[in-house]
Amino acid sequence: MKGNENVRESMEVVGADGVFIGRVDSVEGNRIKLVNSNGFGKHKKHHHYIDMGLVAGAEGEKVRLSISADMAVALVDEERSGGPA
Repeated sequence: MKGNENVRESMEVVGADGVFIGRVDSVEGNRIKLVNSNGFGKHKKHHHYIDMGLVAGAEGEKVRLSISADMAVALVDEERSGGPA
């Protein structure tokens, strides 16, 4: 069991390599919305979303992804013009 149903607000999101990616703001459908202060690169003022299919498990206060943090950052969806991409 992956434990996706255990993903909740304020949990840390880390890659399979243990590298911190951000914190959960909320779960919206089949995506994790990250707190926007954890922005990536030049788009720091936007919310970012990670597909729940990338979650390997959620335990304690951490959500661990099935891919590295670098790969997750490359795949993240950005919020644009008032709505998710």
